[in-house]
Amino acid sequence: MTARSAKTGRAGGSSAARAGGSSAARAGGNSSARAGGGSSARAGKGTAAAARPPRRTPSVRPPRGGRTLGGAPRRLHTRLRRAWDRPLTAYYLILGGSLLITVLGLVMVYSASQIKALQSGLAPTFFFRKQLLAAALGGGLLLFAARMSVRVHRTLAYPLLAASVLLMSLVQIPDIGVAVNGNQNWINLGGPFQMQPSEFAKLALVLWGADLLARKQDKKLLAQWKHLLVPLIPMAFLLLGLIMLGGDMGTATILTAILFGLLWLAGAPTRLFVGVLGSAAVLGALLIGTSANRMSRLACIGATDPGPGDQCWQAVHGIYALASGGFFGSGLGASMEKWGELPEPHTDFIFAITGEELGLAGTLSVLALFAALGYAGIRVAGRTEDPFVRYAAGGVTTWITAQAVINIGAVLGLLPIAGVPLPLFSYGGSALLPTMFAVGLLIAFARDEPAARAALTARSARKPVSGRKPAGVRWKTMRRRVKKRPSGER
Repeated sequence: MTARSAKTGRAGGSSAARAGGSSAARAGGNSSARAGGGSSARAGKGTAAAARPPRRTPSVRPPRGGRTLGGAPRRLHTRLRRAWDRPLTAYYLILGGSLLITVLGLVMVYSASQIKALQSGLAPTFFFRKQLLAAALGGGLLLFAARMSVRVHRTLAYPLLAASVLLMSLVQIPDIGVAVNGNQNWINLGGPFQMQPSEFAKLALVLWGADLLARKQDKKLLAQWKHLLVPLIPMAFLLLGLIMLGGDMGTATILTAILFGLLWLAGAPTRLFVGVLGSAAVLGALLIGTSANRMSRLACIGATDPGPGDQCWQAVHGIYALASGGFFGSGLGASMEKWGELPEPHTDFIFAITGEELGLAGTLSVLALFAALGYAGIRVAGRTEDPFVRYAAGGVTTWITAQAVINIGAVLGLLPIAGVPLPLFSYGGSALLPTMFAVGLLIAFARDEPAARAALTARSARKPVSGRKPAGVRWKTMRRRVKKRPSGER
């Protein structure tokens, strides 16, 4: 009996050795008890029962594709983040956003201006045809600016600035300048066409200021206050003075915002920036306090009643238009406020007509397009190594976003009515042409980024001119083609 037990123990030990200890690891030390003690108790069943491996407990696998319940949202977030970080994202946002804003603006100008044209004894499509012509010319300027090099843009800065100063000086001559709504900031070009030179002054200040600051940065002079302020501040004050002679404080506010944007990008010290901002605020308060018209506009912020003498008529009816639109609007062309109740429905208050006819969905779409355009401009300014591109892109972005905020804020009753159009959206060729040229600048800068340029080159390499890859040619790099070697060549 002892020998048999010993024989059984040797069999159990040998089977444990053949298993290599794997059964002990899987069963947590219980295999030895089953192999040793179990075989002693069941001695009649032999060594096969002692060497039998334990059953495996089936493991539960996590669902495929996600590993966790939040896998799908996480993958979607990762894909969106990768798509957002692509080199050509800013390029597509600027091009697509600006074109969508312009096209939607044409539709709303056609809808909002028909009653105004009929009341003036004109054809219903009068304002739309003029805006369409301006958009076509602006599209040509956009393509022209998008194809120009940075060197050519810098060359245009000084001629454009000189032309703007000359034209704004001519505005003050009685036989040449034309007053519109109390502001003498227009030049009659003959027939129904007029031009507002102060709109081109915005583009001139952006290009000239960017070139000036870039040259001073190359010489490491921006650390000194006198080089940071002179001659940028005196030239900006000259432009502001010429604009304020005509009484157009809204355009002067946009020009001031461009100046502050350039100083911010140049790294102006906080004390200097606060000092200039405080001086501008004091000057603006004096200009507002000395004008009854401007004081009445300031008093209409948040007004819900037209007030004495109907001084807040435009602001209140703008709120009425937005409130009656609901979520999806009354329908394109079905506005009631444009029938003589809301002044300037196709220019300064076109956003109110958009809210009435397209509802909250339409206004949020316009806001989203402007937000995308602003983000893309900031991205271009932040990723470039060229100081001129950084200052110019930042100046254009400040110009468009500040003007959109001032216009929309006035329609919503949050800001005083400044009389500035909504960029790329409102009626007005003088405002549309320089703005579209500025958008062309942003497109040129977005295409000029090293990563974007490489992506465009790779895309053109994958799509040859003939539509398919020529025979015997393979694409080896992004910039050149290499012919295939014969099969026997080494």
